[in-house]
Amino acid sequence: MSLPDAFHEIAQRVNNWGRWGAEDELGTLNLITDEVVRAAAACVRSGRRVPLALPLEQDGVQTGMIPGRVNPLHTMVQINQEVFGPGTVACSDDTVVMGLQAATHWDALAHVSHSGRLYNGRPADSVTAHGGAHHGGIDKARHIVSRGVLLDVARARGVPRLDGGHAVTPEDLEAAEELAGTRVRAGDIVLVRTGQMQLCLAGDRHGYGHPSPGLSIRTPEWFHARDVAAVANDTLTFEIFPPEHADLWLPVHALDLVEMGMPQGQNWNLEKLSTACGEEGRSTFLLAATPEPFVGGTGSPVAPVAVL
Repeated sequence: MSLPDAFHEIAQRVNNWGRWGAEDELGTLNLITDEVVRAAAACVRSGRRVPLALPLEQDGVQTGMIPGRVNPLHTMVQINQEVFGPGTVACSDDTVVMGLQAATHWDALAHVSHSGRLYNGRPADSVTAHGGAHHGGIDKARHIVSRGVLLDVARARGVPRLDGGHAVTPEDLEAAEELAGTRVRAGDIVLVRTGQMQLCLAGDRHGYGHPSPGLSIRTPEWFHARDVAAVANDTLTFEIFPPEHADLWLPVHALDLVEMGMPQGQNWNLEKLSTACGEEGRSTFLLAATPEPFVGGTGSPVAPVAVL
């Protein structure tokens, strides 16, 4: 089944292919310039640090709904072993097997494709079983540090958590932007809070994933118009799930990652950040969120920190 004309019309409007050159693999991260980072550093006033990552644990958010995306399996490979002989310093080591997008993570630009293409027109078959992503892998996102802006959609709508079937619209983003008292600008990293993380933190893993509020197919144009560098939210699927249109699955992924070249993040815990921003009366901060540089990875765990 081919994608509908309405999807392709939006794709044309947000397409960034060639904007930063034919060889570009950074996409909208190019918008995070030295000047943007200097301005972001000026957001630090109190020095309050708010971690935004979920714990990496075997009893994590994955339930099997996404095949192969396993929670971390942690194994000790040596425990207090005196490697260099009796009476010497003893070492403990461990190993982990996990889906790179198991918990709090970034999606790489190569995470999805459509119509046989990745971002910047690269062929989708350049993602291979042994090499992973030859173009647009997460290792290309060398550093992600910029001004973060919390768009607290749930709070702007006067509810602790959006309903599972709520599709976040540009109007929702603008209402949250007004509540934040700032305007999203070029190079910003936008964090969209729906409140869905509350279910995960309460132990309802199945309710957390389905049904889920999330970004609607109309939001990529809003982010494109503002020249946003990256977007993350507090849901498993990022976009609304089940989808707005029964015959159109993951359209926001395709528009953000493939057409725009904009990284997106999922499973970010924005609850403490919402509280902190409310207490400090602002919604902007320095955000450090560099992914682990897995070569050829189509995503990566990340431990983001907001510094207010």
